[in-house]
Amino acid sequence: MRKEKTVDFHIKWAWHSISRMYNNYAAQYDMTMAVGYVLLNIDIEKGTPATKIAPLLGMEPRSLVRMLKSLEEKGLIRREVDGVDKRFVRITLTDEGKAKREQARTGVIRFNEIIRDKIPAEKLTVFLEVIKEINNLVDSENQKTKIV
Repeated sequence: MRKEKTVDFHIKWAWHSISRMYNNYAAQYDMTMAVGYVLLNIDIEKGTPATKIAPLLGMEPRSLVRMLKSLEEKGLIRREVDGVDKRFVRITLTDEGKAKREQARTGVIRFNEIIRDKIPAEKLTVFLEVIKEINNLVDSENQKTKIV
């Protein structure tokens, strides 16, 4: 089968295009797409438990640890250890982190506005239903092959 006829080729191709676009946008603000996604997934009011961030992003915990260390060194986040249970760490945004989060949010909103302006709502609805179904199928296949 030619790669152009496979579903995964088109998903990966589209994602790489989107990723390049987001990275170009983020570079204007001295960020990367990955940094923007992490900042967007930290609750702006209460912060987010460190253990909850990796699953939200589909990242490996090891990768997230390096990313959080880098964000902390850049002054974008703070780690707050729970007063009662020292194992519990909440990640909160600094003022600079909140500003970078807003820049990332603006980029995501802008991209979605472009998509919604150019693609009819009916087509977008079908696309979202199909991609959700694909994700469910992939999750199901992953569960079958998971080593216990």
